[in-house]
Amino acid sequence: MTSSPPPGAAPAARRTVLAAALAAVGTAAASPAPAAALGAGDRARPAPGGRRAPSGTVDNRFWTSYTDWRSGTREGTRAVAARRPGLVIATPAGRTDYTDPHTGATAAWEYATWTSPRHTATVPATEIIASWNAATPAGTWIAVELSGRYADGTETPWYVMGRWASGDGDIRRTSVDDQKDGRSTVWTDTLAVDDPASGVRLTSYRLRLTLHRRPGTRLTPTVWRVGAMASDVPDRFTVPATEPGLARELVVPRYSQNTHIGQYPEYDNGGEAWCSPTSSQMIIEYWGRRPTAADLAWVNPDYDDPQVCHAARYTFDHQYDGCGNWPFNAAYAATYRDLNAVVTRLRSLTDVERLIRAGIPVITSQSFLKEELTGAGYGTAGHLMTVIGFTTGGDVIANDPASPSNVAVRRVYRRREWENIWLRTKRYNASGTVSSGTGGVCYLYWPAHPTAAQRRALAAVGVR
Repeated sequence: MTSSPPPGAAPAARRTVLAAALAAVGTAAASPAPAAALGAGDRARPAPGGRRAPSGTVDNRFWTSYTDWRSGTREGTRAVAARRPGLVIATPAGRTDYTDPHTGATAAWEYATWTSPRHTATVPATEIIASWNAATPAGTWIAVELSGRYADGTETPWYVMGRWASGDGDIRRTSVDDQKDGRSTVWTDTLAVDDPASGVRLTSYRLRLTLHRRPGTRLTPTVWRVGAMASDVPDRFTVPATEPGLARELVVPRYSQNTHIGQYPEYDNGGEAWCSPTSSQMIIEYWGRRPTAADLAWVNPDYDDPQVCHAARYTFDHQYDGCGNWPFNAAYAATYRDLNAVVTRLRSLTDVERLIRAGIPVITSQSFLKEELTGAGYGTAGHLMTVIGFTTGGDVIANDPASPSNVAVRRVYRRREWENIWLRTKRYNASGTVSSGTGGVCYLYWPAHPTAAQRRALAAVGVR
């Protein structure tokens, strides 16, 4: 996460920000841990505004059941009753041309839509992040849009939260810049109120799915889950400490992003920025899924762990110009057989302990100075790690992809330091100015048919 502009100011160009962050980290990295650990949240973000904590801070709503898909408004789509219910194209509602901004190619597409019922959040929100799980066979893709309603009853435009396909042969998956209405702005994957201190809040929202296919075919995307996390996390430099409640470690594969430095620089400058897809790949394989040999045929056979290169390619956001788009990582994970994936926020390490107890690792997003996380050996403007357990003393056991080798990926970090750098919303960066923190953002990946204990743990943190 980089420095944020004040409300109304133009954000810095992403590449300028990233280059500055890499330079700063490189200067600080006279340690065994590698310098570059960027890619999770190194996007410009709205500056935090002063506000008090509401009674609740996070609201999740996901549509995923057959009943869900039969609700709302459908134009050309239909619900499919199956062990994993979904939404597909039935009879297209129309035809449209789409010019891909990253290739310049224009093509005709048939489309059908589904618009969710309006969801009134339990938390009047300053931020909303959508996420989705879908299959898009070659010749298909989807668009995900969100329209929010303010407390005064006025509504935002329909904001594009992603134009997405699992592959890159038909369109280039992309976020959309320059979406704003004077009170809120889309920052890559996050709809954020411009000035939270003004009291402006988003009280409800609708989501719209548009499913596309090549004209004249019977192809269809299938969407299994779509929803959003709405939140109003209070501004804070520090968070209350929690007491340790669990000693357990999950056996999760270990991959270093830094063994891929220089590989496929067209995807976010190569491995030094691949913390997000590397973390995603570790958890996908923890659940027993992985790309096939045919999937990996495009990767240079001289490269170790080609599945990490594969994850980078298929999480890459061509507008953001990086692999750190949060919902795109969740969507990539859900392309594997019977995996669910969402982006949300958690309240504390107690929530993480609850999930670890049920066997669910947690991918967390955080930013910190080198001296703020003992043993890391680097500082970062935004980085993804995977929490895989807790020591008997309550410290965090993390698979940290910003390690020099796979063997070195397992780290133990001090509980109090970790909890603070992950959950805070404000921090001082290397230049001494105030920047934003993620406020507990994480990815959760779990089986489409979880155990009863896993369902209870997910429900306890507001995910169903």
